[in-house]
Amino acid sequence: MVQQKVFITGGSGFLGINLVRHLLDRGYGVVSFDVLPFDYPEKDRVVAVQGDIRDRGAVEAAMTGTDLVVHTAAALPLYTPAEIYTTDVEGTRTVMDAALRLGVKRAVHISSTAVYGIPDHHPLAETDRLEGVGPYGQAKIQAEMVCLEYRARGLVTSILRPKSFIGPERLGVFALLYDWALDGHGFPMIGSGDNRYQLLDVEDLCEAIYLCLTLDASVVNDTFNIGAKEFSTMKEDYQAVLDRAGFGKRIVPLPAAPAILTLRALEALRVSPLYKWVYETASKDSFVSIDKAEEKLGFTPKHSNKDALVRNLEWYSSHRESFASQSGITHRVPWKQGALGLAKKLF
Repeated sequence: MVQQKVFITGGSGFLGINLVRHLLDRGYGVVSFDVLPFDYPEKDRVVAVQGDIRDRGAVEAAMTGTDLVVHTAAALPLYTPAEIYTTDVEGTRTVMDAALRLGVKRAVHISSTAVYGIPDHHPLAETDRLEGVGPYGQAKIQAEMVCLEYRARGLVTSILRPKSFIGPERLGVFALLYDWALDGHGFPMIGSGDNRYQLLDVEDLCEAIYLCLTLDASVVNDTFNIGAKEFSTMKEDYQAVLDRAGFGKRIVPLPAAPAILTLRALEALRVSPLYKWVYETASKDSFVSIDKAEEKLGFTPKHSNKDALVRNLEWYSSHRESFASQSGITHRVPWKQGALGLAKKLF
């Protein structure tokens, strides 16, 4: 059997490297395309191309000769509105157009449950109204519309809407929780923490992507929510991290309204790593139905929220020193704690 090659945008990112490993283990060839260098131990086993998904020529040149496309690259909410639009919308069009022109067999687009905005009911189904919050949520909706256009033009295109996914290599905003836990502090929570907030382990997301690459085209040419099957309240799930850290600390609920007002002010002053969609939804229920993925794809998540959070804590604990001088706005590095770092000693 001829080895199939998978073209992965964002291959140097958190999801990208986990997906690279998942596919290499299953015998696929991999081409990673990312603006950042591919600096992982697997670099000798992949074709790593450094480039921008907004560069049509670079995308087509790197994609030529590949069989399947997984589009994970995106500008995250802390980027500027212009960067988010050009990357997440125009970049998606560039990738999908190249895939169609080059005769790629199928594409998998990684969207987000941010397309549902701040909903008024749960669980959310794929047929629910889309209403993105802020430039990122709006761009994710527009990117899905681009994918639907190319699906209509004949490109088999799976759209996956994952919940916030975590696991080895994931830092970003979650590094706040892990840093505080490992330093023996409690952790503040917006609201009572009695809301249910579904997460997703990256291993389970990689398996969902793999299913979309391998199942019959008539099954996968569709849109699917992806999330953990087992999750409890935010307070219970995040307490598992503090328990594993071993200092006897607790989650500390904060009144939602004043906490949100404070975070809005800190964001306006650019001294907070948290953006609107994070703090506006943190005290609310947020979970999706994965019935469709279970029934059509046979998707069976292995990890609960607690499993995923603790698994990531343990990875971060063993690699923490290597990030001591690093920060940024991607999921590969801890986000700057800003004014929130000053509040740490209060907990």
